[in-house]
Amino acid sequence: MVVLGIDPGYAIVGWGVVNYAGNIYRPLGFGAITTDGSSNFNDRLGYIYNNMTRLIEKCKPDAMAVEKLYFQNNQKTAINVAQARGVILLAAQQQGVPIFEYTPLQVKTVVTGYGKAKKPQVMEMTRRLLALESVPKPDDTADALAIALCHIQARGTALRKIITKGRYS
Repeated sequence: MVVLGIDPGYAIVGWGVVNYAGNIYRPLGFGAITTDGSSNFNDRLGYIYNNMTRLIEKCKPDAMAVEKLYFQNNQKTAINVAQARGVILLAAQQQGVPIFEYTPLQVKTVVTGYGKAKKPQVMEMTRRLLALESVPKPDDTADALAIALCHIQARGTALRKIITKGRYS
């Protein structure tokens, strides 16, 4: 099973591709799509969409796992991230990739076993599960790998049954 994990954003979109076979996790690639902050916002969305489309074509994932949006304060940021997230979901949908969403709490719980884990704990567990020498940078990339791991680990669990009901595909 190949899972593309996505940490959505409009400045930086973290991505990580994880293969799970024979009870072994293997990172196939990870990185970030970074937009130019001085560019027009619509151009930034187009850049994200085009790069996401190419990434999906290249890695041919069996599923895409995306972090659900959760903002308490800044509505403008939330709206911009939601728009970026929309073009990411569109790229996957147009290529027939099933999309699954996870909250930060779900990712922390599944990856570390503790829903209130701090970011460094999630990153370290992600590094260990994938046998990486160091935590990937930027943080958005490590988050995307954790989201992919969450999807893989949640398969067949009660969490998976709940998530599947809200699935896009």
